[in-house]
Formats: sequence, structure tokens, C-alpha cells
Amino acid sequence: MSDAKYANPIEIEITDPSRLNEQAAAALVIAGALVAVADRQVSPVERDEVIRFIRDRGLAPHVGDERLFAMFDELAERLEEPDFANVVIDTLRPVSNMPLSSHLMELSERVAAADEDVHPHEVQAIKLLRLLTLVLPRAKQVGPGADSTAPKE
Repeated sequence: MSDAKYANPIEIEITDPSRLNEQAAAALVIAGALVAVADRQVSPVERDEVIRFIRDRGLAPHVGDERLFAMFDELAERLEEPDFANVVIDTLRPVSNMPLSSHLMELSERVAAADEDVHPHEVQAIKLLRLLTLVLPRAKQVGPGADSTAPKE
């Protein structure tokens, strides 16, 4: 847990737990939104499933429902752009040291099933997400003890 505040090398000023909750929420939302837009028909039930999943598991307690809904809408819109892969990677990278992979995968599967029609493109989106969670570079530790060349005591 002490490494959590150093999880994002780009934003080393993050020491506020609510900021980490915001990043975790964005990672969860992007996973759900990626699957929701995959079939080109984002259903309200898919968006509701994302929010319900996050709330039921208490994964982002400092992020309000209104913010989660806005985040979903914004990210779903961004995922329709040609650079959607960069959007996904940039959203997942800051939390790559957090144990979210199983939640990301479960959420993506629940969103795919939410509208009772699992489209082949949704399956592809889940596979892409699984691959990204396996190969996304871990955020480098920044701060005391981060220098791997220093002798260990």
C-alpha cells in the first residue's frame, strides 16, 4: 500500500486517496465503455452495469455517481475516435500497479452480457482488455527506494 502514492510516474504529486480512486474509477469505466462501444450501440443498461459494479464492490467510494456517469459518457465518446487504443492505454497505465485486473475483466464480461446479446466485437474487446492487463508496463516507482542501483541493506 505504501507504493500506491507512487503508482503514476507522470503525476508524482498524487498522494490524495481520492485522486487514486478517480484513476481507478476511470480504469474501470474505460473497461466497461470499451465493451459497450464495441458493437456500436451503447445501451443505457451497459452504462448502468458499469456504475452498479463499481458501487457494489466499493471500488471508488470517493467518486460520485454523477461523476461516474459523466466519465462513462466522455470515455465512450473518446473510444469512437481513431486513437481509441491510446485512450485505453493512457487510462489504464496510471493504475497498472493496483490489483484491478480481475475487476476489469469481470466488469467487461458483465457489460457484454448486460444487454443480453454478446456481440463478437464485444468478445474481441474483452480479449484486447485481457491482453492489455497482461502486458501493460507497470508504472515505475518514484521516490525513496526507487533507485534499483542503490545497494540493499
